[in-house]
Amino acid sequence: MVFHSSSFAYKELFPAAAAAPAAHYVTDLGALFASDCLDVMRRMSDHTVDTLFADPPFNLRKAYAPGLEKADDLPEQEYLDWCYEWIKEGVRLLKPGGSFFLYNLPKWNMPLGAYMQNSGLLFRHWIAISAGNTLPIPNRLYPAHYSLLYFTKGKPNTFRRIRTPIETCRHCGGEIRDYGGHRHAMNPNGVNLKDVWTDIPPVRHRKFKSKARRANALSTKLLDRVVEMSTREGDLILDPFGGSGTTFAVCEEKGRNWIGVELNFADGIVERLRDGGIQPHRNDDHVEG
Repeated sequence: MVFHSSSFAYKELFPAAAAAPAAHYVTDLGALFASDCLDVMRRMSDHTVDTLFADPPFNLRKAYAPGLEKADDLPEQEYLDWCYEWIKEGVRLLKPGGSFFLYNLPKWNMPLGAYMQNSGLLFRHWIAISAGNTLPIPNRLYPAHYSLLYFTKGKPNTFRRIRTPIETCRHCGGEIRDYGGHRHAMNPNGVNLKDVWTDIPPVRHRKFKSKARRANALSTKLLDRVVEMSTREGDLILDPFGGSGTTFAVCEEKGRNWIGVELNFADGIVERLRDGGIQPHRNDDHVEG
């Protein structure tokens, strides 16, 4: 079934209207395709996207839904080669000065980051997203973070400063004084956002999760930061692995145009966008500029 709710002019992103694939769902701001991401990305025009955010499968043998048990279990080199293909298309689609965010395990982001740099992108940050309650691995350090790579296509067109509240002790409520002293000189809007994010809540409660998709979703707070840091109202964001639809809900809330692709759970995303099923996490960030 194809849904249409409004008239985002997504066909203008393709070289010719006749070559544009049919969208599964369209809003005033965005369009969702129920397809393989490469099928859509390869048909889009060069230099059309302001920010690309990708949260691909991690190749951990996860069964995202019945019948998909094999989809996340590729030989290592085959998985990397597949990632190189959609990254290559993403680099082509980025406007000069556009931003590319890739969320994955450190194991994969090591070679993928090298490929992105060799593709001409400018490395900005390796952002560590703190992750507790993971399973220990024998004879290894306890894995306690996910990796969010941040590259740009040359000097970024948009980089908006984000400030976060001064952390407080959960026992006494007092400020944790890791800001170097001189409290009187602190910006009243908070401290500069660091490249280690310890305040991204896990998505475990059922009110935040999709009924159709077993895998964990991302917190809206993470996407808030990506969107606010790298774009302004009216810019275009591409998410080629729509998952539970978090990116698109954040774009709708913040007035950003979006293109989304999801191979298996597009109907679930539509349902969540329509009924407000993607609940936001609290976010006290202050965005400047």
